Amino acid sequence: MPTLNWIGKEKVINHHQDVPYKTLEPQYTFTNGKVSKTATSQNKIIHGDNLEALKSLLPEYEGKIKCIYIDPPYNTGNEGWVYNDNVSDPKLKKWLGQVVGKESEDLSRHDKWLCMMYPRLKLLHKLLANDGAIFISIDDNELANLKLICDEIFGTGNFISNIAVVNNFKGRSDDKFIASAHESLLIYKKRDFETNGVSLPEEYSKDYKLKDNIGNYRLLGLRKRGSNSRQIDRPNLFYPIYFSEKENLISLEKTENSLEITPKLSNGENGNWRWGKETFIKRLDEIEVKIVKTRNEYDVFQKDYLNKDGDEKRIKPKSFWHGSEFSSEAGTLQLKSILNSKEFPTPKSIDLIEYCLQQATDKNSIILDSFAGSGTTAHAVLNLNKQDGGNRKFILVEMEDYANTITSERVKRVINGYGEGSKAIEGTGGDFTYYELGEPLFLDNGFLNEDIALDKILEYVWYSEAKEPFNKPKEDYLLGAKNDTAYYFYYQKDSITTLDESFLRSIKTKACQYIIYADNCLLDQSIMDKYNIVFKKIPRDITRF
Repeated sequence: MPTLNWIGKEKVINHHQDVPYKTLEPQYTFTNGKVSKTATSQNKIIHGDNLEALKSLLPEYEGKIKCIYIDPPYNTGNEGWVYNDNVSDPKLKKWLGQVVGKESEDLSRHDKWLCMMYPRLKLLHKLLANDGAIFISIDDNELANLKLICDEIFGTGNFISNIAVVNNFKGRSDDKFIASAHESLLIYKKRDFETNGVSLPEEYSKDYKLKDNIGNYRLLGLRKRGSNSRQIDRPNLFYPIYFSEKENLISLEKTENSLEITPKLSNGENGNWRWGKETFIKRLDEIEVKIVKTRNEYDVFQKDYLNKDGDEKRIKPKSFWHGSEFSSEAGTLQLKSILNSKEFPTPKSIDLIEYCLQQATDKNSIILDSFAGSGTTAHAVLNLNKQDGGNRKFILVEMEDYANTITSERVKRVINGYGEGSKAIEGTGGDFTYYELGEPLFLDNGFLNEDIALDKILEYVWYSEAKEPFNKPKEDYLLGAKNDTAYYFYYQKDSITTLDESFLRSIKTKACQYIIYADNCLLDQSIMDKYNIVFKKIPRDITRF
């Protein structure tokens, strides 16, 4: 597999592991149409560096995010983003100096963009569920580079598509050679993703002209077309189907006077069917045999229903998304109608995000956007919940100062409703909690930051051991048990803790092994071996005691 190398890669390839874990500090919750200081919500809007925010989400959300949409900086050289390479933004310069070192002075703008994106994509991969998918908007400036690093992080076999999204019908007249009219949308899956498809466009419904007691349908040939359509490609999909014209009977068993039908390619070579024998028998009621007049012979067809058993007909989306609803202008007008302002440049269209969510989420999915911008992703989630009564949850991360004045303000108005008179839009309902990134769990000297709330410390230690969300047990000092191992964090903020026989006698949870954190250990090695005890020293400055 081809890989991409750039100056600084070796310094950032594992940088996500060195990112400090910081707490998320709730500032307020917007619920029932107003701000509350006591309520909480599962929807989150986080203000802070998205690399640190993604790291802070791991204890609760690793492997739990069903759909990720991000719209990272395109690196055109003309943007005003936090990591603007062309203007050598001070924040980027400082970060690269710390992480990459002196080599950062020689980085091109593409090197810097890759250094910024790589650790963020690594953390997004960890957060994505095994049956989840990530959608990334990008243009030609970094498309090739992004494709290569996504192949490396997500795996080439997990690449789904590069969608061309037409976002400017007229094309950009200031482009030098070609008036670009589209941007790209890269889609990758984690492992077990299956698409929900999208709703059938209205213009397609006219193809479903036939009708029976179930409903309208169209006929699709059962013979496989395209690649692997020869008998030698899939021998198990080549078999005869028998049809008795007199009795109108279709079967896999030959009967008297029945006709044998086999799949044939246009060149006369044996082909194969789209279904195996088991599927054919199971879905026999969807099969129809009729004469093809141009060949004057019988062939086998599937009844493809517009709606069957009350289920909406859905199809695979195309690799070319074209429509006014996907345009940049649509996103700009939508945001203006909500905030009465054009101060946010090129916001994404709500319909674009909804189209992604249709394919990749169910009613209870968690959706993440770590380059949240104006909050379009939250708007799309709330819209879908209102449409189908779903309970999807969103997590937005925005590092710029407008996280509260634009991002969360938009979401508030979407929840409450906005506009006046005939242009008034009813609110979606919903809520969210607004967070700021807090203090790091560990100080620069490696010691535990004991100003952090105890529940946050316990949450992180349990996650580091078990890779699971923390639910505090009733037993004192017990973190939890997993795989026949019990974990204890024997910690008291204002005194030294010692693992000794007295503490052992207080343990109530039976396990094959014990991992116990404390300040000191006075147990004999023989006792530790007997009960399979592993002692881990709590990293804190105890000289003050």
